[in-house]
Parts: sequence; structure tokens; C-alpha cells
Amino acid sequence: MKIKLLFFVFTLFIMGCTEKASDKLIWDMPTPYAESVFHTQNINQFAKDVERITEGDLIIRVHPDASLYKHPEIKYAVRNGQVPLGEILMSLLGNEHPIYQIDSLPLLATNYEQARKLWQASRQETEELLAKDNLILLFAVPWPPQGLYIKREISSLEDMRGLKIRVYNAMLSRLVELMGGNPTTVQTPEIQQAFSTGIIDAMITSASTGASSQVWDYIGYYYDIQAWIPKNMVIANKEVFESLPKNLQEGILQAAAEAEKRGWGMSEQETIIKTQELIDHHVQVLQPSSTFSEGLQAIRKKMLTEWAQEAGVHGEKILKAFEN
Repeated sequence: MKIKLLFFVFTLFIMGCTEKASDKLIWDMPTPYAESVFHTQNINQFAKDVERITEGDLIIRVHPDASLYKHPEIKYAVRNGQVPLGEILMSLLGNEHPIYQIDSLPLLATNYEQARKLWQASRQETEELLAKDNLILLFAVPWPPQGLYIKREISSLEDMRGLKIRVYNAMLSRLVELMGGNPTTVQTPEIQQAFSTGIIDAMITSASTGASSQVWDYIGYYYDIQAWIPKNMVIANKEVFESLPKNLQEGILQAAAEAEKRGWGMSEQETIIKTQELIDHHVQVLQPSSTFSEGLQAIRKKMLTEWAQEAGVHGEKILKAFEN
């Protein structure tokens, strides 16, 4: 009787995650960014590839711009089986475990070659953490390097003191605190309103997010500090994934591998294209002064020490693999 009951509950769980149209499965996939963002474009292509590879047996409906779930809700929706898969910023999970913050450590990996090596060093640990939450990693794609958007020229960290600076994860909040600013959480779709209403004075994010948010309406300076290269992850509910026929599982993994490779290339191109878009809209793209860079390096050392202490042996393993 207990076995029958468990089977019934599991069947309801699966049915809650998927929709069946005749002999086809339809999966809803929430993503936090707009259609115009390259991450969403890459995921749309991933969905098309899944449908093509599985010959239409599995269809993924992408819901962009946090229209199905808000960004902080997506991981839990996938874990709890409300949706089968979704996209999240990896460092958004930093409060759960420091390993998720590794790609947001200031000035640890500041170019794509270093970011690839860091991902190779940390991927296994990340997958093991996700597995504990009944999740599997399908693929991860980086944002362009993070820079500083601000309304006026600056020469040192002292110029940041007291500014309301937009943050999107715990690691960035810590950085802003050490810079002397006031961390202010603002989700991507709310950036324009936050600037226009004075909720924020500055932000640290990619050229991609800056351009998609049309920051030139509010700020005039972008400092290309290349602070870090954060990643988005596409994750799936482990039980739902493993309940699929083997050919559908293999089709998803094949499309995911293609999406990761394609996405890294898109990110590098995005850096060039969106930085030029900022320039075309009269945003001054500048390099930080030596004084400002020295201040950031001091913060880097402090934050790396703090992170390593919190991450323990797992963090030490990743850092050693990265350095080697």
C-alpha cells in the first residue's frame, strides 16, 4: 500500500512539472532576463535544439524577463518541481554555500581564459552541491566582465563613499561595503526605474546589462575594471530529468553541451558589441586610475581571505586547481 501511495505521489509530482500534448512533453522554463539579452537568445536556441534532437517529443517553452517566476524564486521552483528547469545567476546562491560565489570574487578571474580555468576547477564541486538539492547542472554561460557605472569621474575608492550602489548578490554587497558605499538590491528589470528615482547612484555590472538597461539616460561614465566574470546556470530537477526516457535525457544533454560552447562565444562577442554601444551613446569608457586599482587589489586580498576561510577544504581545493 505504501509503495502504491509513493508511486501516486511521484506521478503527481511529475505531472505538476510537465504538460502532455498528445504524445509530446511540454516543459515550462523560467528565465530572469529579457528576450534581447544574449543569455535568453542562447536559451531559446537551446530549446529549439532540444525539440530538433528529440524530434519534437520534448518541447521547452521559455518564459523570459522573470514573467513566470522572479529571479530569486527560480531555483526553488525547479527544486520543488513547480517547473522542470530554469536559469539562475550562480552567485545568487552564495548565501547557501560559498562555492557558488567563486566566480564573483573580485579580480580573481578577469578575462575569459581565466574564467574558463576557474569553471573547470569549480564545476565538479558546484554539481555536487546542486545534487544535494535534487538538481542537475545542464550548462553554464558567463556574463561579460563586470565594470563600474557612475554619474561622475572618480579617482579613488574615497569617491565611492556614501554612494547607493546596486547589488545583486552577497559577494557584491560585501565589495560595496568595503568600498564605502551603500549596497542596494535591485533586480535587472528594475535598473532604469532605480536610477531615474534616485534609488541608486551607481552599479557594477556587465556592458551587456548596462546597454540593455540604457544606462546612458542616467550615467556618463563606465570604468572597465573587469572585476569578475559571473555565470548563469541552467539547472533541472533531477527526479524529473531521470524519469525521462534515455533518448530524451541524451537529447537534452547534447543540446546543453552545444549551448554552453555557443554561449561562451556569444559572451565574448557581447563584450565587444555592448562596450561599443555604450561609446556610441556617449558614455565615456575609461580605465581605472592606479590609485583606484590599488584600492581594489587591497579589497581583493581581504575578500579572498574571507572566502577561503568560509569555504574551507572545498574552497582550498578549487583555488589550488585554478592556480595550477
